[in-house]
Amino acid sequence: MTRTHEPTSRGVPTGWWIGFTGAACSLVAVFAASASPIPLYELYRRTDGLSHADLSLTAVAYFVAVMAALLVCGRLSNHVGRRPVALAALLTTAAGTLVLTQVHSVAPLIAGRVLQGIGCGLASSALAVFVVDSAPASPSWLASAVTTGSPMVGLTLGALGSGALAEYGPAPRTLVYLVAAGVLAVCAGLIVAARETVVRTPGAIAGLRPQVRVPPAARALLPAASATFVATWALGGFYQAFGPSVAADQLGTTNTLIAAVIFASLMAPSAIGAPLAGRTSPAGAQRTGIVVFFGAVVAILLSLHAGAVVPFIIASAAAGAAQGTTFAASMRALLAEATAAERAGVLSAIYLISYGGAAIPGLIAGQLSRTLSLFDIALGYGALAAVACAITLIAAREPRTTKRAEQPVTA
Repeated sequence: MTRTHEPTSRGVPTGWWIGFTGAACSLVAVFAASASPIPLYELYRRTDGLSHADLSLTAVAYFVAVMAALLVCGRLSNHVGRRPVALAALLTTAAGTLVLTQVHSVAPLIAGRVLQGIGCGLASSALAVFVVDSAPASPSWLASAVTTGSPMVGLTLGALGSGALAEYGPAPRTLVYLVAAGVLAVCAGLIVAARETVVRTPGAIAGLRPQVRVPPAARALLPAASATFVATWALGGFYQAFGPSVAADQLGTTNTLIAAVIFASLMAPSAIGAPLAGRTSPAGAQRTGIVVFFGAVVAILLSLHAGAVVPFIIASAAAGAAQGTTFAASMRALLAEATAAERAGVLSAIYLISYGGAAIPGLIAGQLSRTLSLFDIALGYGALAAVACAITLIAAREPRTTKRAEQPVTA
């Protein structure tokens, strides 16, 4: 794809900092906004009569929306430009955030989450690539660090900021959303001021067709990778849908900041766990990561049974770090067997399995919540982690093309 920048004498594109800063801040802001309603779920359940099934359905709707946007629009910015799709991500997320100011039933909550999910899906492709396009040549690791770390940083900041504002600030049902929408508007201004990094090319309509392909060489690696994707992302879906309710029902606190800390305790450490996957072989990292993950899930269940908040948060952090390790290792293994032309299809398959792993168990858990307690549902997620651990230990194997496995990959 042809860039429109003219390099300076230092080899850094003129005006790069506006695009890089704007894209990086926007990527964080979109995911921060998407996490903003999660600490308020228990408030909605107590004051608006929403059920556990309703909250689970909102999480499923969000995951499906992200998945659809990634699969359908993942390559759109290659044809129409980074800026238009980046602005669409910001505006769609802002629209969903403002819809959430009117939550008094499940319908606006689902509508707002769907719009936020679409925004996150668009951001995961267009804004991530915008960061890569606009990043300076040195340091070489900067673009990769920003694209991989920004979503988790955003989710953590959004959840903690929302929990703090809802617990200690005025207007707990609206203030956080107005702040998030304002930040998204500022980011949109930076994107408008940034330079486009690609030349528009035809084929946008054809590019909307999803490419979900796993090369034959990588199919032997799929069972172990799929097991890690499903189990780890399913737990993330459980925390998103039921985290605040778990804090209230099992841990005895309705403090929205504590609910935010519980959610963030799983999300944030995954950014730490991901680099650890590069210190060993993909199969070795998969096995180690999934064993630690399963052990952490057992500790989470024991903490829930005892109603112990601090051990629960520590165990959640361990599970989050293990999730980052297993996800990075599994992605590394699959991409090692893919050529450059096959990578888009492989990435689509990875995210389809991952988001499906979050959505389908969440949908089942939502229905079971009508008759089962949250602890009983959590035991089901523990059983899923046990099955995934067994499959991974048996099926994990090294990719044959180790040289490509060590190359960094950006979305």
